[in-house]
Amino acid sequence: MPTQTVESLVEGGKATAAPPLGPALGPLGVNIGLVIAEINKKTADFKGMQVPVKIAVRTETKEFTVTVGTPPASQLILKEANIEKGSSNPALEKVADLKIEQIIKIAKMKQDSLLGKSMKERVKEIIGTCRAMGILVEGEPAGDATKQVNDGNFDSEIASEKTELTAEELKELEEEKKKLAKEIEAKRAEFTVKAKALIESMKGKPTGEVKAKLAEAGIPTMISDELLGEAKAAAAAAAGIAAPGAAAPGAAGAAGAAGAKPGAAPAAGAAGAKPEAKKDFGKK
Repeated sequence: MPTQTVESLVEGGKATAAPPLGPALGPLGVNIGLVIAEINKKTADFKGMQVPVKIAVRTETKEFTVTVGTPPASQLILKEANIEKGSSNPALEKVADLKIEQIIKIAKMKQDSLLGKSMKERVKEIIGTCRAMGILVEGEPAGDATKQVNDGNFDSEIASEKTELTAEELKELEEEKKKLAKEIEAKRAEFTVKAKALIESMKGKPTGEVKAKLAEAGIPTMISDELLGEAKAAAAAAAGIAAPGAAAPGAAGAAGAAGAKPGAAPAAGAAGAKPEAKKDFGKK
């Protein structure tokens, strides 16, 4: 059956029949009020955000479907966690904590693009994304939070699709985030001390061997690479190795001497002295 499509950007939960939607939908003969109501229902959780929507209208029956576009789940998680980026080492470093209500909120926002057929399945998908970003759920690692969902611990919240948090709960999340940041800082300092001692004890060994030992000791790759780079630079400086492209001390003079063409006149500075005067052996 032929369909016509209208695409537009609307403010979450606040679409109206004013331009651009009204004039675009009018010629299609669809009930504009019902379309607007459906859009606002599906975009209610995007308050304050511009949301892309697509309205497909069947030209014969005037039936319609509304599809809501959303940012990636990872971006919505960052927004809920109030952080700029996820963890660079999610297995060891946790950067934020989310409540189950926030997970449900994101699952509702992404419901048209997630694979899960039920809210419970969609919630688990969002928790899986949290795992890859180093974000806790209800104070637990993502894997444990998924188990709790499977065990029915959050059935009440999921069934009611509760998405709002109290001011006290939001305050607790901010405190938890500060605590996690301090833990990351302390852990990195501990790893750095341990890695430096290992690198020093293996001085002169092949880099690959040192790197393998650091990995065996549980040092994160990012810290290992950073410290090995510093050690290499320090060793090069101690050995007097110049930076690439820079001439070594005295090299310019040597190069000048070696590069002189046969028969070329001596440089003025090197000649210095005046040419020797001819001797007249005929005179005494």
